[in-house]
Amino acid sequence: MTNRCPICRTQYGEDARFCSRDGSRLVADARATDLAGQTLDERYEIQRKLGAGGMSVVYLGTDLRTGAECAIKVLSPSLTRDRKAMTRLRREAGFGMRLEHPNICNIIELVESGNGTVYIVMPFLVGELLVERIHRQGFMALDRAVQVVQDVARGLEAAHALGIVHRDLKPENIMLSTGDDRRERAVILDFGLAKDPYSGGADKLTATGIILGTPEFMSPEQLRGKPLDGRSDIYALALVTFEMLTGQLPFEGETQQEMMMARLNGAPRTLRQVRPSLRLPAAVDMVLEKALRRDPNERYATAMDFADAFIAVVPDARLTNTPSSPPPRGSAIRS
Repeated sequence: MTNRCPICRTQYGEDARFCSRDGSRLVADARATDLAGQTLDERYEIQRKLGAGGMSVVYLGTDLRTGAECAIKVLSPSLTRDRKAMTRLRREAGFGMRLEHPNICNIIELVESGNGTVYIVMPFLVGELLVERIHRQGFMALDRAVQVVQDVARGLEAAHALGIVHRDLKPENIMLSTGDDRRERAVILDFGLAKDPYSGGADKLTATGIILGTPEFMSPEQLRGKPLDGRSDIYALALVTFEMLTGQLPFEGETQQEMMMARLNGAPRTLRQVRPSLRLPAAVDMVLEKALRRDPNERYATAMDFADAFIAVVPDARLTNTPSSPPPRGSAIRS
């Protein structure tokens, strides 16, 4: 068994407890486990591994009762042994099971097996992760980016109406899925790790010391451990929008810490600064700048407000050059 830093992903031996790079408490590396070929609780047959992160492994499975394919996210044993983490997980999985929306991948159930295995069952979506599309193309065509923003905003709006904040919106957690109607739609993943905004900021850290969220996409209030509401997700959606159009993020930094400090103290770069060849009205930067303000009170009030403002200023704009692929950013599945 090895341990891994949940922030920088550095791997350590089983005796190590803290990351020497950023001081984070290490978690058991779930990637060392492969359940392919096994059947969980006499119901879910594991077909193959889809991906892994420091805290979980995701498999393609078959529900033997219905014959339907599903995605099964098996949690690291380090989480299942932590009482506070499991209490939070049960509560938040309950949120995920309440979400029924075409732009959200809901949770079917959270299973706690008698042998100590804990896993989350979700619908299996056919498609491509947004992060993979960005890697493959370098950036996205404007009309597709507009559609993704609209789809994701609709999903967020449905969640926020129930008082649920995602907290980890990023290209790795957005699937571009093709349905029976052959239309590609954006679907938000991993809503099972969302939270009730009224629980305050103390839940930012679990008892195992794991930061909930991905540092590059955290809002300033999330970085500070403040209470969150839907405007934190709007901030993250603006970051995703910027990356779709440029292949980069608006805040610079050589390390995650430098990028976090830039969000706390600096101003975002404009689209034109990052991609001079991008011909878009200046109003597009104004929309993104408002969504990326450090004070959530100065941002758009709702996800659809942001989407509507973004769509209103880009209907006739055109991209002028051919995308090229940037260097890989790493694993497309994180926990």
